[in-house]
Amino acid sequence: MDYDGLAYKVEPMQASDVQEVVAIERLSFSRPWPMGAYRYEIRHNPRAHYFVVRPQEEGAAQREEPRRGLLARFRSTDQRLPIVGYGGFWCSAREVHISTIAVHPRLRRKGIGQLILMAMIEKARSIGADHISLEVRASNLVAQSLYRKYGFQVVGRKRRYYSDSGEDAVVMAAQDIDRSPYSIHLQELRNRLIERLNRSKDDVKQGDGYEELGQKPRSGQKIGG
Repeated sequence: MDYDGLAYKVEPMQASDVQEVVAIERLSFSRPWPMGAYRYEIRHNPRAHYFVVRPQEEGAAQREEPRRGLLARFRSTDQRLPIVGYGGFWCSAREVHISTIAVHPRLRRKGIGQLILMAMIEKARSIGADHISLEVRASNLVAQSLYRKYGFQVVGRKRRYYSDSGEDAVVMAAQDIDRSPYSIHLQELRNRLIERLNRSKDDVKQGDGYEELGQKPRSGQKIGG
C-alpha cells in the first residue's frame, strides 16, 4: 500500500519500538505480553511479522495531540513520531494467523485499525499465504463486523478461550486471499480506506481530536482480535 499523502504509515516493528507498543498493550489487554516476549518475537522468530503505525508528519502529530499531551508522553527516546497502533501475525507454510492488533484507546475510529489489518493482509499475500485466521471475543461484534468486511467468515468457536472471563472465542478465517476475486475486493477496500484516511487528515487540519474506535480490551491470550 502506498502511504504517500496519508496521515499514517505502517512499518515493520523494531526492537526499539517495544516500549511504546507495550504501553498501548497495557491499555488494550487485561493480560499484556511483557516487553521480552515482543523482543524475542522480533529477533528470534522467523515466522513472526509485526508492524507499527505512526503519523506521517511532525506537524500532523502536533495538531492531533490531545490536550493532556498523550502523544508527547508516548514519544520514543530518539524523537521519532509516536506509535499509535500495532499488529502482528505468525506464518506457517501458506497459512497466516493474526496474533494481535491494537490501537491506542484515544486514537481509535480514525481507520488506523483497518490500516493495520490491510497491511497485514497485504504482507500475508506477498509471502505466498492463501489463508488467514484469527480469534475474537464472542461479544466483540464491532471487531467481527470489521473482519467480515475483509472477507473473514466464522469457521469455529473455542469454548471459554479467554481466561480472564471464561468467554468464548469466535474463530474467523479468510480463504483464497491469493485469488483474483479477493484481490479485487481488497482493492475496493483499499480505495475506501484511503478516502477515509484522507478525510481523517482533513479533520486533523481543522483541529478535530481523536475518537475511540470501540474495540473492547481483550485478554492476555495473544491470539487474535
